[in-house]
Amino acid sequence: MSKEPFIKEQELVFNLELWTQRYPKLVAGFTTKNGGNSNSVFHSLNMGLHVGDTVKAVVENREKLASLIEIPLTKWVCAEQTHNDNIYVVTSEDHGKGTVDYTSSIKDTDGFITINKGTLLTMCYADCVPLYFFDTKLNILGLAHAGWKGSVAEIGPKMIREIIRLGSDINDIEVVIGPSICEKCYTVDNRVIDKVEKILDDEREKPYNLKERGQYSLDLKMLNSLLLKKAGVLSSNIFTSGYCSSCDDQQFYSYRRDEGKTGRMMSFIGWKE
Repeated sequence: MSKEPFIKEQELVFNLELWTQRYPKLVAGFTTKNGGNSNSVFHSLNMGLHVGDTVKAVVENREKLASLIEIPLTKWVCAEQTHNDNIYVVTSEDHGKGTVDYTSSIKDTDGFITINKGTLLTMCYADCVPLYFFDTKLNILGLAHAGWKGSVAEIGPKMIREIIRLGSDINDIEVVIGPSICEKCYTVDNRVIDKVEKILDDEREKPYNLKERGQYSLDLKMLNSLLLKKAGVLSSNIFTSGYCSSCDDQQFYSYRRDEGKTGRMMSFIGWKE
């Protein structure tokens, strides 16, 4: 079993130490649900502005993370995530979008890429798969949000193609698949599995198992790993977290476990200036 890429050293966040230990100027991680200012079902580090929590609490939570990672909110970029496959290349002109008010978020976007130093890419989650991208030669960074819809729309491979379009060599791109719901906690129906089958074609490995008639357990992390390999990413350059957002109710929010009434964790990645 490969080493866990995320290490929890502070209450607020799991650091992506696989990369940050090698590159001290790189900031990357995944927040917990602890150590914040939100109340009720959002207790306590809710990072989502779109789930019914107070704006004040969410901004205070984001300020806590900003202070911890030493990148101010004015350098963050946030998205209006729609479970789609749209990708946006972020520049310094986008700094501050969606950070303190949801309406200014970059619209209809589930993938961010940047070549900028001093820019923090962010996405929110409550079971979906966070995908982190890093060109170790050109220092290009990326983040994607991949639920089952984004996964079958192949947002992972599309991120790879976009990073290559910006000048990357496929062999220099590393991808980390972050904390998200595991196959034991995630059940889907034939409609979803039909779409999974269509994109995997003749892959021998299958990321799902039949539980009962019309019901399957689906491993979203494995699905994304298979799709990234099909896109040409080296197996040795794909790293997967073992953390499950649904199993670990002490650390994470989970849309399925919490029946939709819950907060959001945040993935983030960026270079300090």
